[in-house]
This record gives sequence, C-alpha cells and structure tokens, in this order.
Amino acid sequence: MKDFRGKVAVITGGASGLGREFANMAAGLGMKLVLADVQAKALEHATEELLDVGAEVLSMVCDVSKGSHVQELADSAIARFGAVHLVFNNAGVGSGGLIWENSEQDWEWVLGVNLWGVVHGVRVFTRAMLECAARDSDYEGHIVNTASMAGLLCPPAMGVYNVSKHAVVALSETLYHDLALVDAPIKASVLCPYFVSTGIARSHRNRPEELESEEKVTPSQVAAQMMTEKAVESGKVTAQDVARITFDAIREERFYIYSHPQALGAAAERFEAIVKGAQPADPYAATPQLTAMLKAGVKGRR
Repeated sequence: MKDFRGKVAVITGGASGLGREFANMAAGLGMKLVLADVQAKALEHATEELLDVGAEVLSMVCDVSKGSHVQELADSAIARFGAVHLVFNNAGVGSGGLIWENSEQDWEWVLGVNLWGVVHGVRVFTRAMLECAARDSDYEGHIVNTASMAGLLCPPAMGVYNVSKHAVVALSETLYHDLALVDAPIKASVLCPYFVSTGIARSHRNRPEELESEEKVTPSQVAAQMMTEKAVESGKVTAQDVARITFDAIREERFYIYSHPQALGAAAERFEAIVKGAQPADPYAATPQLTAMLKAGVKGRR
C-alpha cells in the first residue's frame, strides 16, 4: 500500500503510545481514522485533537479481549466509512516477575489483551477486509500486529509477556502465509519494538477490577517493573520514530518491522542455540546491567 489518502485505518490502543502516533501519522497522510481504546478520557482527548487538525475520526471504547467488542468496532467502521484498509492490532499491556509467581489473573489479563486482542482483530477484520476486496477490484489492505522483541527473545522475569508476544509473531506469520495461499489483496506485518517510551510500563492502570490479583506482589515483580520503567524511559527511539518506521514498512510491504535492528544479534544467538541444541542464549548478553538490576532487586528484597 503506497497511497493512503482517503483510506480507512483502524487502530486499537489508539489513545496513547504507539497507537496515538499511528493515528497522527495516518491523519497526516489523509486517512480516515477508527480509534479504539479502553481509556475513555484519553480516547476523547485524542479524538478531539485529531478532529481539530481536520481528520475524520470514529472513536469507540473497546476492550479487545472481548470478541463482541471487536466485532462491534468492525461493524461500526464499515457502517461509517464503507470499508477498512489498514488495521493496527496494537493494544497491549505488560506484566513481569518470575514466571511461577504470576497469578492466574496475571495470565488472563495479559493474554486477554496481547494475544486474544490480536486473535479477535485478525479473525474479525480479515473477514471484513476480504468482503471489501470482493466489492472493489482495486482494493488494497494491510494488517499490522504489534508484537515485541520479546516475541523473538525470552528475557527473564517477563514470562507472561514473552508468551503473549511469541504467540503474536506465530499468528502473524501464519496470517501472512494464509493470505498468500488465497491470493488475497491484503498484506500482513508484525511489529517487534524493543524498549520504546510509551505508557506500557504503566499499563496496570487499565487492569479490570475482576482481573486484579489477590496474591501479594513479589520482589521479582517489583524488580521487573523497575527495570522496565528504567529501560523504557532511557530509550532513544520514540513512539513517533516507530510510527514512521512502520509506515515505511507498509509502503515497502515488509513483514518484519523492527525499532531496534541492533537487537537482532540476540535473536540470532537464540536461534543458533536452538539449531545446535545448546542451552538457551542469554538475551541480555549485550546489556548485562539489566540482568544485574533484576538480580539485585530480587536478592535485595528476600
């Protein structure tokens, strides 16, 4: 997809972070916007700002972990704009700590948003986009699923998040192959950002009350939270940078999108260990200070 003007972009998690920058860039390219988020006030604010710069915007409070919400989002987008061309399955949350210390509620919350949100987005919007293509012989579509470098690596004390993002990478690669199998005029990409300054380190603010864990917060969870906040805040690549990189990848029909390609060395080491049947490679070998921070945090609070 090279011509964005007049086309329709759907963005989950569109009120802040990467989603908001996707919306800003899409608006600048003359796209019509469908924004979804669980943060009602932030969504209202984002919508007002985009309307002020002349964008056409439909916004909906939407919990992507619920298939009915995503279906309603798609139905509303088609009803308002008649078609959907670009979908960012972008909503995401984070959780850390030693993997055996995460509660059942931790798993339900993170997998609900990070994995099921993408599952619902792919299931619902791919069908809607194929219907759009059946009505328009010139139709072009593109789906971008937000994963993470944690979908290619397995950093310690990030187990639930790692599992969710590995699943998104697998889902996205399968989507790519399945679309090619039926010669669909729809492309797919998976975005794998590393530490980027967004609000994901504070995503617990949006955690539903019914999924709040009743278990005591552990030292490993505190240490993982501190490490994530420090890494994110010190990141030099901005959300705006990632949005620019992503739209360039859409134009060039690139599947894998990276914010920090230099981190791929750790991914290469991981896959080399897999091929050789060796022990898992250290994902923080190039940044041992992160491992040291985690160890100090856990040991210092026992």
